[in-house]
Amino acid sequence: MKNQQKRVAAIHDLSGYGRCSLTVALPVLSCTGHEVCALPTAVLSSHTGGLPDVTVRDLTADMPGFLHQWKGLGLQFDAIYTGFLGSAAQIGVVEDFLQAFRRSETLVLVDPAMADDGKLYATYTPEMAEGTRRLCVGADLIVPNTTEAAMLLGETWCEGPYTRAWVEKILHRLAALGPRMVVLTGVWFAPPLLGAASLDSATGEISYAFAPKTPGSYPGTGDLLASTLLGALLDGRTLKSALQVAVDFTAAAIRRTHEAGTDPRGGVQFERCLPQLVHDLGLT
Repeated sequence: MKNQQKRVAAIHDLSGYGRCSLTVALPVLSCTGHEVCALPTAVLSSHTGGLPDVTVRDLTADMPGFLHQWKGLGLQFDAIYTGFLGSAAQIGVVEDFLQAFRRSETLVLVDPAMADDGKLYATYTPEMAEGTRRLCVGADLIVPNTTEAAMLLGETWCEGPYTRAWVEKILHRLAALGPRMVVLTGVWFAPPLLGAASLDSATGEISYAFAPKTPGSYPGTGDLLASTLLGALLDGRTLKSALQVAVDFTAAAIRRTHEAGTDPRGGVQFERCLPQLVHDLGLT
């Protein structure tokens, strides 16, 4: 039911500095009206995107304890949302979590946060990439960027601009892996606009959402888009409608950050955009 509070298990890392992963998912999903139960995969002093001297505490050994206690408490989840993972062993823990908590009505969103600009992240191994692909096969919704999509499909990444024929071919091939909904981010046909495309296999509908591109590169924007998308879906939006909300919100946060002139490594200033998100979803 629309506006009924849902419960989300968010399996991400937690960075002390730099808006990404749990520091994005928690406030965004909370503002869209949903309860978030965080299962941290690691605690970092900051994200690893161009920042020196990062302190990292891997929590792989602690994750099964969350599963054990939550199962004992009888918790049930309306959505399970996974993002950046820190080791191959964590993929196995996520698979155990899905087996324990997934119900027929649970929405499983996998953000295969493993690559960008044509290459795997430094912390990701080919073994982890294959494990992430397994998670995508079993998901209801995946949200890869164009690099991740190419890797999931065993293709060579190509830089845009893209064509509609290419985007729609990729969407259908990703859906053929298993997920019934696919969102492809980093889509652009002409320089002024950047956005995403989606396919809902249940209806066959393909949709696009674009916003004016703002100069610069900002970490955590994929997490922001995916978290907003999930919040809107749980609020009862269609995939097409939820995608437009997510692209508009992410673009507004990027634009605000660019205008403020702050260090882009700190992520985007989404916090003061949250009231507009709440308004756009009709939650006021």
